[in-house]
Amino acid sequence: MNVSLVGNITQPKYLRDSFSSALTRNVIVVGLCISINYINGALVHTFIKHEIFNGNPRYILFIHMVLNDMIQLMIAVVLHILSYTVFTLNVSFCCVLLMSVIFTTLNTPLNLATMAIERYIAICNPLRHAQICTVCKTYILISLIWVLSAIQVLPDLFILLATKPLTFFYSNIPCIRDYVFDNPYIVEKRNVVYTIYLTFVWLTIVYTYLKIMFVAKATNSDARKAQSTIILHGIQLLMCMLTFVGPFLDRLLTEMFPLFIIDTRFSSYLVIQIMPRFISPIVYGMRDQMFCKYLKRYLLCTIYVTGANKENKTQA
Repeated sequence: MNVSLVGNITQPKYLRDSFSSALTRNVIVVGLCISINYINGALVHTFIKHEIFNGNPRYILFIHMVLNDMIQLMIAVVLHILSYTVFTLNVSFCCVLLMSVIFTTLNTPLNLATMAIERYIAICNPLRHAQICTVCKTYILISLIWVLSAIQVLPDLFILLATKPLTFFYSNIPCIRDYVFDNPYIVEKRNVVYTIYLTFVWLTIVYTYLKIMFVAKATNSDARKAQSTIILHGIQLLMCMLTFVGPFLDRLLTEMFPLFIIDTRFSSYLVIQIMPRFISPIVYGMRDQMFCKYLKRYLLCTIYVTGANKENKTQA
């Protein structure tokens, strides 16, 4: 029983997976989660251990995105597993999980836009970059990202508290956003806010890309690299936008492949919730030469220590 985190259609009981199929799907999801978060954990460890990254706004924003993705992925997987095991959750507990995953989902596009602006300033106004992009201002921007996400999410909770009886929060229902936040006003507000929100992010990405593109024409290698980075921001933003069109995509796939509803929803879940979290560390962590150099040192040391421990145990 696959459940979208942003909204989905509950599968009827006769469409639930068999035990073997459900076990296989959950093993795949948990395996991917562990693998991705291991890589992300290595990135965070590398960032913390080396001061060269702690004072660079670019890497601070990158690590914020990595931590945000780790939280989002873990909650998404928890919801996925619970949807197969308990089917319904206490509404209050479900609200905590949904609010957390919505917060982190909304943070990603804003973080991408902020990273694009930082690259724009570094390339198009390099003399003032150190003055504008300070560590203190970077952490203020990260706080602002969370505040902007809260402005979008918390009103839904307040409306829910005002319109639902207290008994509703003690009941059990499928943990799906459209089931919990089912007020028509909430749905309408969400669509309008998301449109404005994503339009702003896209305009930021396009504007910074075009500005950097003009600088890149002067064969500035840093500008060309920044231009490629902005393109990657756009690709990842497209992946993130799949989250917002998830319910529509599920309905479309259900109509197109009515005999494979469970398979299409599981595939949709992997593409929407897992793949964007898989791309981030590879695109930004492995692609950056300096970060990759220190990351390799950490991974090689880990492998060496593990091998030495195994050898000592064998000798003992």
